[in-house]
This record gives sequence, C-alpha cells and structure tokens, in this order.
Amino acid sequence: MSRRSLIWIDGAAGATAGVLALLAREWLSELYKLPLDHLILMGVANLAYAFYALALASRAMRPLVYIRVLVIANAIWACLCMWWAAMYGETASVFGLAHLVGEGLFVGGLAILEWRWRYDLV
Repeated sequence: MSRRSLIWIDGAAGATAGVLALLAREWLSELYKLPLDHLILMGVANLAYAFYALALASRAMRPLVYIRVLVIANAIWACLCMWWAAMYGETASVFGLAHLVGEGLFVGGLAILEWRWRYDLV
C-alpha cells in the first residue's frame, strides 16, 4: 500500500460508517443508547466527509491546502467523538461509548498520518 492510498482508505471508511449509521440508525440507537438524531448527524457528516475525501483521492494532483482541510476535518471529528463520549458517558451503553471512542481514535490516527505524510499525499 502506498501512502497516497491513505486518502482512499479514509474516504471509504467514512462512506462505510455513514451508510451503516443511516441504514441501521434505529437499531444502533437502541444498542448504543444514543439519540436517533445524533446517529443521523453522524451518518450524514460521515457521508459528507467521504464525498470530500474520495473526490480528493481521485485527483492526480492534490493541492496541499486540500490535504490540510482533510487533516483539520479529521482532527475536529476526533475531538467531537471524544466530547460526545464524555457527554453521553452516563447514558450511552458500553457499545455506544466504544463506538465513539473507537471512531475518535481511528479518525485522530488518520489525521496524524495525513499530516505526517501531507507532502507525499499531494
């Protein structure tokens, strides 16, 4: 795997998470003990992000500023996931908290790698 394929992986992960969250929103809401509106928000945000990441991944030349936007979006989302985990800490199930923390760590890791390899990703 080349470093340039990292954005494809990032976009595919966002698309998968978004589609699954929206398709299984009611079931996940019960399993995670999270509000349905929150899961819809997460699903739509993941799909919007996936659209941006996959459009960027498909470009032969990727401007550095677009890579920076990708990194910032990932960093913000990682922080939001951790904040939501703290906010829902007393009401969410262990599965809901694991999802929020896991997604935050995954997306935060992507932000770190994309920042570290930003010049290779252009």
